[in-house]
Amino acid sequence: MSFNLCIFEDEHFNRLYPLSLTRPVYELRCGISLLREKIIRHFPESPLFLFCRDYLADTMREAMPDIPVNEMPTDNCLFINGRFALGEKFTVLSTQEIVWKNNNEVAAARVSASRLSSLSKQMRDGVLPISCFEGLPVEEIEGTFIRYPWDLVHHNPEQIHRDFVGFNRGGQIFGKIYPNVTLLDEKNIFIGADAKIKPGVVLDAEAGPIYIDEGATIMANASLQGPLFVGAKSAIKMGAKIYEGTSIGEACKVGGEVETSIIQSYSNKQHEGFLGHAYLGQWVNLGADSNNSDLKNNYSTVKVYVDGEIVDSGSLFVGLTTGDHAKCGINTMFNTGTVVGVMCNLFGSGFPDKFIPSFTWGGAEGNETYAVDKALETARRVMERRGKELTHAQENMLRHVFELTARERIQPGE
Repeated sequence: MSFNLCIFEDEHFNRLYPLSLTRPVYELRCGISLLREKIIRHFPESPLFLFCRDYLADTMREAMPDIPVNEMPTDNCLFINGRFALGEKFTVLSTQEIVWKNNNEVAAARVSASRLSSLSKQMRDGVLPISCFEGLPVEEIEGTFIRYPWDLVHHNPEQIHRDFVGFNRGGQIFGKIYPNVTLLDEKNIFIGADAKIKPGVVLDAEAGPIYIDEGATIMANASLQGPLFVGAKSAIKMGAKIYEGTSIGEACKVGGEVETSIIQSYSNKQHEGFLGHAYLGQWVNLGADSNNSDLKNNYSTVKVYVDGEIVDSGSLFVGLTTGDHAKCGINTMFNTGTVVGVMCNLFGSGFPDKFIPSFTWGGAEGNETYAVDKALETARRVMERRGKELTHAQENMLRHVFELTARERIQPGE
């Protein structure tokens, strides 16, 4: 049975701000893989079509030049909501039109070619509202919806395990293991080619799998506990303590103490300090001895600022969430559930506010708008240091985010 695979954003992309300000929701990591990669693994033979907000389309075309973006196919399609991680048992057995829901949210839909023209007309700025699929027969589906940033973090341990099982690479050691390295439950460990595990390292996979990708370096005397993912060409610094439920993307540098957190890629937390139940976007840098709280002193559930409103997470554990290109100086202290927007530069003593709007310059003692041209120039320098270029499409996207978030930066009385 052939069909096109269409991964789309629905109207709730804003619940994942600031992480989704600079990328489609399906480009977020949960476990070893991005949400998009998890979906594609289910249907490797199906032609892929991606749908996202219009202002993100050029950056997606640049990143994936062979994949149509915001182009409606002409033949039968399986639409998958980009915020949904499919259950392992999901299959498409019928050619009939149908919508699958999970807890009353549209997770996926099988749509015939005759309905695609109607879907195109209902699409708004690249977003497919879930009302597009009204009127189709409904079935319940297993899987995991990602509704808020903390969902990515809380589901991360189980998703690492699911991805690891799906890859079926346990017990495969291709990298270099130096003397005096301890591997606990080696059948639950994968080490990719050209990875280096230096003396004194402990890889403890007894409570969950450890996946260390190609070219990663685990420096001397670091202790890593599964379930855990370390991305390609990332470095874990000497003596680091990386606890269960952590995913570290490509080309990151991570040290100190990290627990149940996700770091997207090209981000650094090199020094001592605690990061827990946190999600760091791309090109983030935390200064030495920076810490975040992930548990309130009164052990009540953590409330988090999400796109203009305060949302009760329902969880005791929520740490720091930062958008792309955020930076903080040494000894920065983040309260429980703090949200830092895109392109922020924070410094100074005291605790910054629990919500820092995108393109903010300053800290607890006061802040101002981070001029977009200056912010982009810093981003250029940072990326050049890693052999990357801030492209025209990326710059246009970031300038759009600056305008999109302008109202957040209005000071009282303005």
